[in-house]
Amino acid sequence: MKLESPGILIAMRPFDEKNAIAHIFTRECGLLTGMLRGAITSKNKALVGQIGSATWNARLDSALGVFHWESERNLAAPIMMDAQKLSFMNSAFDLICTMLPEREPYINLYDKTVELLCALPHTSNATNEYVNWEICLLGELGYALDLTHCSGCGKTTDLNYISPKTARAVCDSCAAPYLSVLYKMPVTLDTTLKFLGKICSTQGANIPNSRILLNNKKN
Repeated sequence: MKLESPGILIAMRPFDEKNAIAHIFTRECGLLTGMLRGAITSKNKALVGQIGSATWNARLDSALGVFHWESERNLAAPIMMDAQKLSFMNSAFDLICTMLPEREPYINLYDKTVELLCALPHTSNATNEYVNWEICLLGELGYALDLTHCSGCGKTTDLNYISPKTARAVCDSCAAPYLSVLYKMPVTLDTTLKFLGKICSTQGANIPNSRILLNNKKN
């Protein structure tokens, strides 16, 4: 079995002295896991944050598989000295590894991830860029936020709350009896973390520590 696609190297862990187990988020094939030979010792060392071309080969569909990886550039390089922006990248990568099933394409999320990585070095509001990325992730996982009109009455004004059940906006009037359970607008890291927590719970997974740290640092 052979899969080929542009991708982003989002995680690596050593397998032995020379090789690593890599996770590559690809545009056409989704999240792939495989052996990346020579990743630790080669002159052209593989680095998390690189974007390039991935080829994944395995004898059986259920096998681990082996990567051939050709890096084009390292999107993480411009933010390596910025702890906040680097933490956003790490959180995004960890969420992809934790929450996405393998070998299922998420083309829109892939494109949004590339956009995030390209925007981080230049933006003055990295938090907003990252929250928008998480909103895209939630949409891909079935929690698409609809903030255009009230889910109760259809109003398009005074939309200051979000329903945790429907992920839709709620106006002040409809929200009044349920203030203790609704999320407040605007959408923040706190808001998206609550939705992410629900999804992880249904998947039997834990929210990555890198994502929890974003909220701890904010507070």
